[in-house]
Amino acid sequence: MFYSFFAKKNISVPEFTEWVSKLDGEITYIERFQARNALFGGFGGLDPRLVSTLKARGIGSLYSHQSKAVSLTLSGHDVVIVTPTASGKTLCYNLPVIDTILKDPASRALYLFPTKALAQDQMMELDEFSAVLGEKINCSTYDGDTPAAQRSTARDNSNVMITNPDMLNAGILPHHTRWAPFFQNLRFIVVDELHTYRGIFGSHLANLFSRLLRICKFYGSHPVFICCSATIANPAEHAEALIGRHAELISENGAPSSAKEFIIYDPPVIDKQTGIRRSALFETARIASKALCGGISTIVFTRSRLNVELLLKLLSKRLAEQGKDPDIVTGYRGGYLPKERRTIEQDLRSGKLRGVVCTNALELGIDIGSLELAVLHGYPGSIASTWQQIGRAGRRGGGLSAAVMVATALPLDQFLAARPEWLLGASPELARIDASNPYIEVGHVRCSAFELPFHEGENFGGQDISTILNYLAQHGVLRLADDFGSKTYYWQGDSYPAASMSLRNAIGENYTITDISDGKKPGIIGTMDRHSAPTHIFPGAIYFHGGRPYIVEDLNTETRQCFVKTTAADYYTEGESSVRINVIEEFEHKGLFGWGEVIVASTPSIYKKIRLTTHENIGHGEINLPEEQMETTACWISMPKGTHDSPKLGAAMSGFSNLIRNIAPLFLMCDSGDIQIYSRLEDPHLRQPAVFVVDNIPGGVGLAEGTYELKEKLVKASLDALNACGCANGCPACIGATPDGIGVKDAVKCLSEQILNER
Repeated sequence: MFYSFFAKKNISVPEFTEWVSKLDGEITYIERFQARNALFGGFGGLDPRLVSTLKARGIGSLYSHQSKAVSLTLSGHDVVIVTPTASGKTLCYNLPVIDTILKDPASRALYLFPTKALAQDQMMELDEFSAVLGEKINCSTYDGDTPAAQRSTARDNSNVMITNPDMLNAGILPHHTRWAPFFQNLRFIVVDELHTYRGIFGSHLANLFSRLLRICKFYGSHPVFICCSATIANPAEHAEALIGRHAELISENGAPSSAKEFIIYDPPVIDKQTGIRRSALFETARIASKALCGGISTIVFTRSRLNVELLLKLLSKRLAEQGKDPDIVTGYRGGYLPKERRTIEQDLRSGKLRGVVCTNALELGIDIGSLELAVLHGYPGSIASTWQQIGRAGRRGGGLSAAVMVATALPLDQFLAARPEWLLGASPELARIDASNPYIEVGHVRCSAFELPFHEGENFGGQDISTILNYLAQHGVLRLADDFGSKTYYWQGDSYPAASMSLRNAIGENYTITDISDGKKPGIIGTMDRHSAPTHIFPGAIYFHGGRPYIVEDLNTETRQCFVKTTAADYYTEGESSVRINVIEEFEHKGLFGWGEVIVASTPSIYKKIRLTTHENIGHGEINLPEEQMETTACWISMPKGTHDSPKLGAAMSGFSNLIRNIAPLFLMCDSGDIQIYSRLEDPHLRQPAVFVVDNIPGGVGLAEGTYELKEKLVKASLDALNACGCANGCPACIGATPDGIGVKDAVKCLSEQILNER
């Protein structure tokens, strides 16, 4: 039994990490990061009352990055602060905001957070600070949980308004006339966790800021942006793309840090012939329960809600078996009620809870007290998230803390386990957005026209939008009027457009999924975006919701409605499509690489039935749905001329495509589903074999351009992943399924090397 040595007593973190190093899996990386001392700066002319309050809270000096942030923002400069977790970024924005309010009580600040938990955490921080200060700083949250009766009071009286992008889009900007005093006196806009605003969400946010600043200008204010981000490769560029203005970068961290040990653990191989490893979920529970039984406060991260519940069940069982109280650990994820989440956060801070299993909901800057260990069930999906999660242990200094990342069987996990330098070196991740994506930009121009009429020649987000305005006028969305010799575009419509616009989709044409199991009481149980629907919710498909299987009875592609019934099916379905790509315009070309605008035409064709328990194929069927077209962007890689006649070219291209699919998210800071990879032995536009990396979002959000810019690094990393894999002939962890047999891995390696050499 792996508990035997320490079963009856508490253990120290060094003893625990020594135990981990002796497990039957493989330690692919272990390093101790030494403690570092603080770098201090001055108080930067802060109000004496504020300085006294800081000293009363035990803060005798500001860290250097805090001092710099205060100085720059109070001088009117937009800033982006990029320092590690627990470095005190909160003071970087709270201090200039409170200082301004002390000097002018009419001043207002708008705080934007991506989650309600962060908003509540900030509320408590401001209330506590205000209590010590002895000056009333009115602070309110304004989101979907705010009772209607409290909204007008919050709007009229709050110095600091804490909200989220969704409420700003639909609940504040369209009703700005009610907020006139707030916008007239708006001095600061705080944007926390900037790195989370990327892809579609970030592209929407950039347009949302254009709408916000247009309203601020109307009311005569010019607020300062204070942005905070985790470490990414392009923080200043990303901030400027979002806010449309230059932002001063503050990246030198002045905060101290305690010593920390970081371990990457790869579960043991249990079948040498297939390379199958022991379940990473089991190993995560094994490691975390060891720590909890030994008295080490622990946070466990996993990527899905289901895994939160599975891990919690395993941990509670193991604690009970060891005579420990299973109630010292709890779960935390989306779907928990707000009151329940606040109680968990408080119990973690007080030490009543010694452990928590969560999704990335707790990787952000919520204060949950001092934890000694972070266990990561698999690679979190981005390097920024990895360091955020690692940073949740040892947040309040003190002795040694530790973090253990348990690699799953996924290809990217195995690559990082074998090549940890890609994880631990300078972050290659670039946060990508495209504010001018036409599907997104047009929607926000409509919203902005509802909020304030557009005048001829007026820009939006620094862009000439006369074509968009004229298009909307021609289609009756806007009314064009001649006001005293100047053209003005007015909104005409009964409803406001922001109410129906989602900030998570490029287009709003989602399918509604309705449960008709009870014929008398049909109920909507979910939605699915139009682009994903054809291979997921076709007639005969199995749709899962809340762990229950439903079968699709009918699909109406005109009204975007899907009707499902509960079923006892013990299988799931996977749809496949035939795809053709037409290159519409080539933007740039260099060597074998190019990128440009494409149309991807997808026709659903067949689906497979796969048994849940064994994953065996137990049947198939046809999908009879119309073709779907998507205009987007793509990067393409032409195959070197010397490879065109190779009999293994098709298999080599397939393996190379699989490598790119696995590795690209490491650079593009996206989910694997945000890109699609297509291998074409004869492309009609290029007239040669090519691999296409397609931005899987209508209009594109910069992922194809990012692929083109990082092309050599991406191919090199893919080759590294191939060389790092211990298989002989190729496997699912590197080049995918290998039906062509022996020699395919060598062919993929040869092709990758030729692409690098001919770049």
